[in-house]
Amino acid sequence: MKTENIIIDKTFNFSLSIISLFKKLQKNKEFIISKQLLRSATSIGANVEEATAAQSKRDFINKMSIASKEARETKYWLRLLNDSELTTLDVLDEIKEVNHIINIITKIIITAKNNV
Repeated sequence: MKTENIIIDKTFNFSLSIISLFKKLQKNKEFIISKQLLRSATSIGANVEEATAAQSKRDFINKMSIASKEARETKYWLRLLNDSELTTLDVLDEIKEVNHIINIITKIIITAKNNV
């Protein structure tokens, strides 16, 4: 039976959502920020996934910290898209979701550090 891991599922689904947004941005001829966004957003889940195979608690914390940094970078690109006039696409749901992901990852890191 598969064990549910909320942050792995959330970051994977968020990546799928960002891929969809990326395609829309490309159709709207927004090429620069869309690529930055795609790279940072999909990196969140990749680092969370890597953390599940960490060799030590420190390695786990390091990989989750990288995921946190990538999430914050993703938030930056989303805010830039939202507040600029580069696109008329609504990205408020993505901003809300990345904030939620940041909060979860932050709690995971704090808990892991307290258990070292």
